[in-house]
Amino acid sequence: MALNAKQQFIDTYKREHGTTLKVLRAFPGDKADYKPHPGNNTAKQIAWTFFVENNVMLAAIKGPLQLGGGFPPAPATFAECITAYENSAREFMAQFEKMPESRLSEMVKFPSGKNQMADYPVIDFLWFMFLDSIHHRGQLSVYIRPAGGKVPSIYGPSGDEPWR
Repeated sequence: MALNAKQQFIDTYKREHGTTLKVLRAFPGDKADYKPHPGNNTAKQIAWTFFVENNVMLAAIKGPLQLGGGFPPAPATFAECITAYENSAREFMAQFEKMPESRLSEMVKFPSGKNQMADYPVIDFLWFMFLDSIHHRGQLSVYIRPAGGKVPSIYGPSGDEPWR
């Protein structure tokens, strides 16, 4: 039987959240300022992005989505970023599970280009933010080995976590 859009998102979020935590915990926290190039974000900035994106998704389901004020500053340590992410994931999922399914088809405004805003159905916006978070998880996973950590299995075995 096909899952409804809400249950599909819940199942995928919960599965991917666990994988994101594996990646976060694999990164050496004492190397939070690591970045492979001056134009890249630090590992801590990427870790903080997961928290921020959860909070943007939470704001979108509560509506109306109000953006502004820029990216909030990250906490002092990488460990605090992980804790904040875990807490924000619990809060987001609790609110999402209680939200009426009808909210998924309502619209939120979000930038769509320079000085442009567009309307997005809430469910599309949530997937957009969630997939962006997974993209940033991929960035962080690339930082792990050069920072001295071991890359965990994500969607299959890794060089540091083989399945044999």
